[in-house]
Amino acid sequence: MMALRIYNTMTGAKEEFKPVHEGRVGMYVCGPTTYDYAHIGHARVAILFDVFRRFLEYVGYDVLLVSNITDIDDKVINKANERGEDPIEMAHFYARAYLKDMDMLRVRRANVIPKATRHIGEIIELIEKIIANGYGYVRDGDVYFSVEKFKGYGKLSHRKLKDMLAGARVDVNEKKDNPMDFALWKAAKPGEPSWPSPWGPGRPGWHIECSAMSMRYIGETLDIHGGGADLIFPHHENEIAQSEAATGKTFSKYWMHIGLVQFEQEKMSKSVGNVFLVKDLLKKYPPEAIRIMFLNAHYRKPFEFSEKNLQDSMIIMEKLRASYAHLLSFKDEKPGPCPVCKEYEAKILQALADDFNTREAMRHYIEFIALARSLSGSEAKSALLFLEKIDEIFAILPHSEISNEERLVELLLHVRELMRKEKNYKIADEIRDSLEELGIKIEDTKDGAKWYRVA
Repeated sequence: MMALRIYNTMTGAKEEFKPVHEGRVGMYVCGPTTYDYAHIGHARVAILFDVFRRFLEYVGYDVLLVSNITDIDDKVINKANERGEDPIEMAHFYARAYLKDMDMLRVRRANVIPKATRHIGEIIELIEKIIANGYGYVRDGDVYFSVEKFKGYGKLSHRKLKDMLAGARVDVNEKKDNPMDFALWKAAKPGEPSWPSPWGPGRPGWHIECSAMSMRYIGETLDIHGGGADLIFPHHENEIAQSEAATGKTFSKYWMHIGLVQFEQEKMSKSVGNVFLVKDLLKKYPPEAIRIMFLNAHYRKPFEFSEKNLQDSMIIMEKLRASYAHLLSFKDEKPGPCPVCKEYEAKILQALADDFNTREAMRHYIEFIALARSLSGSEAKSALLFLEKIDEIFAILPHSEISNEERLVELLLHVRELMRKEKNYKIADEIRDSLEELGIKIEDTKDGAKWYRVA
């Protein structure tokens, strides 16, 4: 098994990856609260963890990925009330829309996609354990977690309890022993969905569902727990507290967080009005370009979303398609030795093994697709096989064989090359100029003409 290193938010350092069970990875990724359509921030988290999972499988791990859907929450209820709709039905409508968008982005579905409303029994059982262990208390049908009793509170976000009031999601609530205590169970309010419990009718708090569902499907200790960086505090901090209070075991060995998406150096926010929906972007850009855009940056850093980044990704995508079209012309050849394929596979895998460095991996990938245009015969066939194999990780090749339009471009470039050999430069230049008018850029290199589409 290939040696891997992962940056652990808990320790603030890269660590050698050693799963709980050798050869197996239990990974839980916090999914969306479904009260609206998926935005580009959701897409970044889903795409990157999709690639991480694909890479782990590529190098031989058996991966169990669990990613939840929060279908009951204050945001869901408030949005449904504004629209006069049933909260659960509305949440499930947006859950289906989210999964459709992720399918379009070529994100493989998680092995398990649990919904909070379908795991009320597991949630209640976990809360009962927390109360029995002395970490939870009941007030008028609400159940709260006592953060002061959990000595490790703040270890993920590296904060001290006394300093946590600033910036925290704290409600003014006289029922709480400490303002930082958080709800495990919320007593029913008129008109809200509710379920019976030992403390009266109510619904789960925000954090408890992830602990209950992750441990239900993976076990009491996860290998990797992931999500957006905005979830470090309070969500993931509270997950650790309630889970470890219930089990006495380490909740997750490794914590991974994706940097936030920004627009013009501001965090994406509905209140600011700079939220970009996936369904709208997919009307303008192919999913491969969106995936390339996110792969071409380091996952832990904030990502500056812009049309320029998408246009740059389109150029890379078109270069990839051109190289793929070239290699497909050798698909009937027998594969032969391809030292450059082995070299670049090693470079790409080594980059990904170093904390899933997709930016470095994409640098090597782009070098390879440029080089691939110079290959021919059996070596080109081997390069084709390698490109298709490594796409098990990236999922950025065209779904099917190259389109007729791309074949036509290749044919015109072939004719242009014949004209140049015959020194008929007038026709050769006319072909080049006509293609460029159509948005197809031609580059003449020592290895022949290369092309890609520009905006």
